[in-house]
Amino acid sequence: MLELLPPPPTDPLWDLTYEFGADERSERLDLVLGVYRDHTGRTPVMAAVREAEIRLAERSASKEYRGLSGNAAFNRALLALVLGDEEAGGTAGRAAAVQTVAGSGALRLLADLICRTRPGTTVWISDPAYVNHRPILEAAGLRVRTYGWCAPDGGFDADGVLGTLGAQARRDDVVLLQGCCHNPTGVDPSREEWEALAALAVRDGWVPFVDLAYHGLGDGLEADLEPTRMLAARVPEMLVAVSCSKNFGLYSDRTGCAIVLGASKEAVRYAETALQNAARTLYSMPPEHGAAVVTTILEDAGLTAAWRAELDAMRERITAHRTELVHRLTDLGHGDRARALAGQRGMFSMLPLTGEEMLRLRRQHAIYGTTAGRINIAGIPADRIACLARGMADVLDAR
Repeated sequence: MLELLPPPPTDPLWDLTYEFGADERSERLDLVLGVYRDHTGRTPVMAAVREAEIRLAERSASKEYRGLSGNAAFNRALLALVLGDEEAGGTAGRAAAVQTVAGSGALRLLADLICRTRPGTTVWISDPAYVNHRPILEAAGLRVRTYGWCAPDGGFDADGVLGTLGAQARRDDVVLLQGCCHNPTGVDPSREEWEALAALAVRDGWVPFVDLAYHGLGDGLEADLEPTRMLAARVPEMLVAVSCSKNFGLYSDRTGCAIVLGASKEAVRYAETALQNAARTLYSMPPEHGAAVVTTILEDAGLTAAWRAELDAMRERITAHRTELVHRLTDLGHGDRARALAGQRGMFSMLPLTGEEMLRLRRQHAIYGTTAGRINIAGIPADRIACLARGMADVLDAR
């Protein structure tokens, strides 16, 4: 049987990670993997998470099955966090959440829901997009089309995005939108551009599918959640995949949820059951630990305040690193190239380098980013920003 398998494609991000691991140069710098790192280069456990884990250990609760929807208290807490005040936002009774195996699990469950509802549905994703969007959607049996994202100057291409979706996205199509801190570019729409997208969805009848993985790391938690809440208040149906990996630091605990927003309580109830059935065939029930940690934090005012303060500190550090990189590139004579970086948000930035130049950056300077140019700003130790800027300038000077 196994001999019949064709050579499978490999994951480009993990291939680079393995290559980095085999690199023996002491100055090597890993900016590939999307994890937050502190000034020492470590991925820390947040203090609020550590305190929540201590409380859970002392409580020593049962480890019996939670059910197909996972931790119900976690689902309620995530609904409140993401959608805010239900009454004020007009989502009361219109939304339900199911705990998932992180954000990628939420993407897959919601993709299965789309396929069960309308097989062969077209889902629009940005180009470029998060590397796993297309494989997850196509594995669920959906048709994938793309719309552009960045303008030639490196900013958000509002005219191109609105033009493509306005002319080609049809009623009952699904449009995948990253809620904030777009991966891989770090380029987000403005408030006015988000409102134009919402108006287009209402006019043409397509369904927004929001991938929410980096809230809190762009302009602050409330500001980052505002586009998702605005969409929820304006459209009759919406899907949201939520990850707790980045803003709670629960990468290996695989914690997330899938949210469905519908026009009626009955429709939402049916959708929730369909998500439960899909989970049953994929992994049965999600792991409990990360969900219990998040619930413990969000149900305690003191821990919530501590978590938000830590999240703000992470965001400020990321922003400071991006600002310093821009300044150093400008000082090295590449201010025109640095300007696009200055307007980006969140963990990731798209460097103004070609695939060949990214390869040179890796081979000549031991700086690892993706071939497309994405680097993890949150992964740069403070004392290595100057090194990154010099490496980039060296590659740009060789043009």
